[in-house]
Amino acid sequence: MKLLLLGGPKFVGRALIAASLARGHEVTTFNRGRTNPGAFPEVEELHGDRHGDLDALRGRSWDAVLDTSAYIPQVVRSAATLLADSVERYTLVSSISVYADYSRPTPEDAPLEALAEGHPDDELLPDYANYGPLKVMCEQAVEERFSGRSLIVRPGLIVGPNDPTDRFTYWPRRVELGRPLLAPAPADGPVQMVDVRDLAEWIVRMVEGGAGGAFNATSPDGMHTWESMLAACETTRVVWVDEAFLLERGLEPWRDLPLWIPAGDPEMAYFHRTDVSKAVAAGLTFRPLEETARAVPEWHGAAGISTEREAELLDEWAKVAA
Repeated sequence: MKLLLLGGPKFVGRALIAASLARGHEVTTFNRGRTNPGAFPEVEELHGDRHGDLDALRGRSWDAVLDTSAYIPQVVRSAATLLADSVERYTLVSSISVYADYSRPTPEDAPLEALAEGHPDDELLPDYANYGPLKVMCEQAVEERFSGRSLIVRPGLIVGPNDPTDRFTYWPRRVELGRPLLAPAPADGPVQMVDVRDLAEWIVRMVEGGAGGAFNATSPDGMHTWESMLAACETTRVVWVDEAFLLERGLEPWRDLPLWIPAGDPEMAYFHRTDVSKAVAAGLTFRPLEETARAVPEWHGAAGISTEREAELLDEWAKVAA
């Protein structure tokens, strides 16, 4: 197949290129040329800007589009409009953040989040408060132009090689310090994630088969817990700290302890329990989490508490728990 990747070879895009080439496909990328240019010599690189300069795409045709850089609805709409008559199918990498209510199960037909009054539809807010609604609108933009010809993939947390964030990376790299590790109780609390390589290989197979519709794409509910995740990171020195203690001391879920969603928050009860049965039935598979943990990049400390703050909390918890 002739595939067009809208985005660069950074994380998901890089994995999609590798998976496509491994299966014998011809890949063209379209981006600004700032992210790892020349990373794949066998790939044709087209340069432009999705925010106004799509000229390099005109007069060309591909079998399918893989869109990994969809954040602003009008930007997606412009590309989809230009490519509607020259591309057979459009695959959009969206997010499980599109759902309106995480207090209940979120199958693909669950209600989607609407843009809040006063939130812009042409830029991401600094706190990402409009991220989910904008992804919903990006999905709608694709479906408007590629009705019956679109594949919408809604990943959860994507992890693995070349991950530019410190969300999952925080944990295996913190383990490497060889110190007691603070983790939020309960140990059997669920966590969900998907290795970028598993996601990319599955997306390419779905494109090959002409699949359409929306699919949640992360690990199955119950596959991983906090305890099993940290065991995959090869640590046994975990100190399980009560979430009430953490909240009382001002720790922010997800930011200060990446992946942490308090078990006692009923509004987020299903955030780490996304229904992925449809994707699993369609062939999504999962490598051992130990393999993913060994493949994460260096941790730059942009997320999570400092080692000093962790030590302070552990000392205080030891006194409380005694």
